[in-house]
Amino acid sequence: MKRARVAYAGAIHGAVEVDDQLKLDDGRIVDESEVIWLPPVTPRTVFALGLNYADHAKELSFNAPTEPLVFLKGPNTFVGHMAQTLRPADATYMHYECELAVVIGREARNVKREYAYDYVSGYTVANDYAIRDYLENYYRPNLRVKNRDTCTPIGPWFVDKKDIADPMNLTLRTYVNGKLTQQGSTKDMIFDIPYLIEYLSGFMTLNDGDIILTGTPKGSVDTVVGDVVVTEVEGIGRLVNTIVGDETFNVSKPLQPAEKLI
Repeated sequence: MKRARVAYAGAIHGAVEVDDQLKLDDGRIVDESEVIWLPPVTPRTVFALGLNYADHAKELSFNAPTEPLVFLKGPNTFVGHMAQTLRPADATYMHYECELAVVIGREARNVKREYAYDYVSGYTVANDYAIRDYLENYYRPNLRVKNRDTCTPIGPWFVDKKDIADPMNLTLRTYVNGKLTQQGSTKDMIFDIPYLIEYLSGFMTLNDGDIILTGTPKGSVDTVVGDVVVTEVEGIGRLVNTIVGDETFNVSKPLQPAEKLI
């Protein structure tokens, strides 16, 4: 089953797809255009993989890693389906990254790879934008590269684990303004899902709601203000996102001290 979280009529609802419309958890049927799409799960600790596809490492002129390159993402980065992502005015190269996102379903510690899927609740699609200007080196994607506000759309659907027969054989595609720009397969991951769960749970506890962003294949190209970017993972969903500029978010205007807002 595909499930979503949306805002409608002043409240947050769970929803499922019914005949190209959404059925809210209170039974109402609404059109997809009537809602604000939220991330389908509320992220807790989010792990992101760098260079987890050898072809992507090669296109960036890096060697494929010999152990996972993992960094963390803050909650400020996440937005839902049909949301806007800010491209800072000073960025000269900002590219999408279509990724399969693995959602952990229960506490996991020292998990062996053969039991790894027992700890997965399901999957969604992520688009983990990178502002390449700020990359220090291949093993340390710093905060300015990967933790920008609005730069990780996720969704639209959460898909139950049981509905995906083989998550390690799914096609990933990205379209920019309707043109196919990226295509790959999860079968080409350097470190597969069971390996990643074994690796991470070997030194820290994973919890219900944690998410692993598993990396992107080659084909990342620069995006500019006005671009509509669609990232899709076979069987999981099709995530739509629009690039906007500083003026949309009025980022040049600083937040005011609390006492001036009262």
